[in-house]
Amino acid sequence: MGKTRHMSYEPILQNVARHIALDDAETDLFTSLLQPERRAKKELILHEGQVCKNIHYVHSGTLRAYYVDREGKESTIMFAIADWWITDMYCFINRLPAMLFIEAVEDSVIVRLNKEDLDRLYAEVPKFERFFRIIMQNAYIREQLRVIQNLSQPAKQRYEHFLEKYPQIAGKVTQKLIASYLGITPEFLSNIRGRKGKIS
Repeated sequence: MGKTRHMSYEPILQNVARHIALDDAETDLFTSLLQPERRAKKELILHEGQVCKNIHYVHSGTLRAYYVDREGKESTIMFAIADWWITDMYCFINRLPAMLFIEAVEDSVIVRLNKEDLDRLYAEVPKFERFFRIIMQNAYIREQLRVIQNLSQPAKQRYEHFLEKYPQIAGKVTQKLIASYLGITPEFLSNIRGRKGKIS
């Protein structure tokens, strides 16, 4: 882990500006609370059981959140690429020990915002409640649609949908991680890709 100096906050400010407008004083307060960090490939940002105190904006790189069951099997819950937000949302909101791990899939630069500072933003700049409500709504919708697809679509169709919707993620992560996200084995995904190649 390393601090990042002289990082431009323009991308995260543009991210916020999609939903709310900040004046100069509000912008200064917001950026004063942000904590940029560099994370090396495979470095853990959040560990299961660790109290989840932060939400993270991905400035560059790729993160993933995953769950490990009692047998040690990893299931990827979500990915986050540049300009996305990620946390263990349930545990972050309720200040509970994390259920998930979050790691850097590649060398990444992230911007951390802790829960206390977020609460301060809500109190001093109430419009941030709207911003994070939209972020959380979008995440909920995305995960609900994913669950429905996993229940209703065969693996091949889920893989094709993933490639169509998230081509930028598919180009950054391994097939093993994609299989983990889709809930299938890497070998099964390899067979799907092989058949897809023959058809095309």
